[in-house]
Amino acid sequence: MSNNNCNKLGEAPWLHVIISTVFGTGFFPWGPGTFGGFIALLAWIALYYALSPLALCAATVALVVVTLFVGVWTDNVMERYWGEDPRTVIIDEYFGTWTACLPALLVDGPAYLPISLAAIGFVLFRIIDITKPLGCRWVDRHIHGGWGCMLDDALAAAYAAAITLVIRHTHAVEKIHDMINN
Repeated sequence: MSNNNCNKLGEAPWLHVIISTVFGTGFFPWGPGTFGGFIALLAWIALYYALSPLALCAATVALVVVTLFVGVWTDNVMERYWGEDPRTVIIDEYFGTWTACLPALLVDGPAYLPISLAAIGFVLFRIIDITKPLGCRWVDRHIHGGWGCMLDDALAAAYAAAITLVIRHTHAVEKIHDMINN
């Protein structure tokens, strides 16, 4: 979580402002991280409908890997201008959301199953990222720079993905759907 919520944002290279705030979504005034993560989830859902299952897998993995390294790079630059882990730099929430969507890949069945799993992963990721349990807080406080910004979200997303994977393999989403429809 950002410790730079009240500092004035200074001049910074526009390319990095655009990348690190993901086209300005980081300037959303209420919960920019959650807002950005939600936009990332909507983008993933759009890809779900636009791509074949294998292309969606490749696209999701590419988004995770590229966003990780671009996030480290741009956060290192932005910290020189806006301080450590600025609130408006939310590329890490996009990375975390897409990582939490990984268990929703290659799910057989109707569209609501993978989309529900992706949404569950997103919600779990945001809860874990905000509360920072099980080592997430340690990473947030002890690893600095771009890697610190990205790795606490990587750990939160890994926890969210693991829980989502358990939900997927216990068929909990299908059971809930059956209960609602009966």
